Amino acid sequence: MRITELLDIRSIALDAAPKSKQETLDAAVALMVKSGKITDEDAYRAQVYAREEESTTGIGEGIAIPHGKCDAVNKPGLAAMVIPNGVDFDSLDGEPVTLLFLIAAPNTKDNVHLDVLSKLSMMLMDEEFTKSLRNARTPEEFLATIDRADEEKKSVDERLAEPVEAKENQVKILAVTSCPTGIAHTYMAAEGIEKAAKAKGCFVKIETRGSGGAKNVLTAQEIADADCIIVAADAQVPMDRFDGKKVIQRQVSDGISKADELIELAMSGNAPVYKSGNAQTAAASTKKNSGGIGHQLYTQLMNGVSHMLPFVVGGGILIAIAFLIDGLLVDMNSLDA
Repeated sequence: MRITELLDIRSIALDAAPKSKQETLDAAVALMVKSGKITDEDAYRAQVYAREEESTTGIGEGIAIPHGKCDAVNKPGLAAMVIPNGVDFDSLDGEPVTLLFLIAAPNTKDNVHLDVLSKLSMMLMDEEFTKSLRNARTPEEFLATIDRADEEKKSVDERLAEPVEAKENQVKILAVTSCPTGIAHTYMAAEGIEKAAKAKGCFVKIETRGSGGAKNVLTAQEIADADCIIVAADAQVPMDRFDGKKVIQRQVSDGISKADELIELAMSGNAPVYKSGNAQTAAASTKKNSGGIGHQLYTQLMNGVSHMLPFVVGGGILIAIAFLIDGLLVDMNSLDA
């Protein structure tokens, strides 16, 4: 699926002039409705506002990516606004928003649109790309700019999963990014951290935990070898596996707007050591299969014995009851005699 398949030409405004954040969101929702992908405008608008209350979707650099996921969406879609004079959007960097993409995601098991949306999110971290979008003179030119960049860029999974070998003495940094809806900010944070780490000459691998599940999952060996782990997330992330490692825990927005700061802290060696509340589970989950055949056979036998113990105990009790009943019957027969 191409990004432009989600963006209806009727849902693009290149000369928007809202006076406030509320006006901006309402105008964007109205544009989305024009695409025919919303069955209940009020319900969808409420979901967009609810997401905004969790944290601002104004990520900085003049960009905002509000989104709503609910049953009021019958097909995944995008709406786009260029706001030449900018609008105050409570952005992370305090700067006015001049480019906005509104995302509509349905509550379905079909997540094919997520890969497309995540790719667009990462593309928006490219200043040349966003500059071209802001300068587009017609909706057709706007769509052509997106389609051209879509053709040139690799998918998110391909980008993040590219094999990279750590060089000798190179700082090894791992990261996990996740946001509540797992649509845009998860991948923008991954892009921000990756760019900042590579600019500093660090080895980096990033696990993304979006709506489509966990991708590029960190291995036990990679965690063991890491100098520091950055967790930029507003959603729950499995943390027991990081027990005993230096871990930086921040909001997902910091992965977007403060990626350089996170990488510098990771490189400094001053990050706190994470202590799991369930260290035994952490050790068990990261421990590799070890020991010879005899040890493994012994382990399997002991597991079998553990599972059979209830049956052995139960059988013994039944036998004891049988003897008891038999003894009672013998005493009763002797009385009859």
